[in-house]
Amino acid sequence: MNDRPVTGMLHHVELWVPDLPRAVASWQWLLESLGYTPFQEWSDGRSWRSGATYVVLEQSPALSADRHERRRPGLNHLAFHGGSRAEVDALVERAPAHGWTLMFPDRHPYAGGERHYAAYLEDRDGFEVELVAFDAPEPMQNYTSEYYTSVE
Repeated sequence: MNDRPVTGMLHHVELWVPDLPRAVASWQWLLESLGYTPFQEWSDGRSWRSGATYVVLEQSPALSADRHERRRPGLNHLAFHGGSRAEVDALVERAPAHGWTLMFPDRHPYAGGERHYAAYLEDRDGFEVELVAFDAPEPMQNYTSEYYTSVE
């Protein structure tokens, strides 16, 4: 993987979590399953890196709530390339053992629309991730009004 940053590329995402050990149990499995490697570790946080981008979990003493609410202003979800459809399906199958719940199960794997093969998972603290299959038809065509109204 290329570690050289490109202008405009995401540098890092930092998520403040209410319970670091619980968050690490879920996110470490997911991020390492997606190819991220451990990057940094300190008493209140951990990070994992993929190329020049990294994801941070931190239990800050400045937290003002004990759960993330994705429907409030701020971060709604993180979306990752999840591999092939089979790889996304395998992640969905293993996710509950690591603290993740499948969202929109009645519409899975097309909760984002009939041309968007993806899994939407939520952890115990209310953080949502979207795992998008590489081999979904026309993957860059998925952000239509259908997408935004289908995943609430």
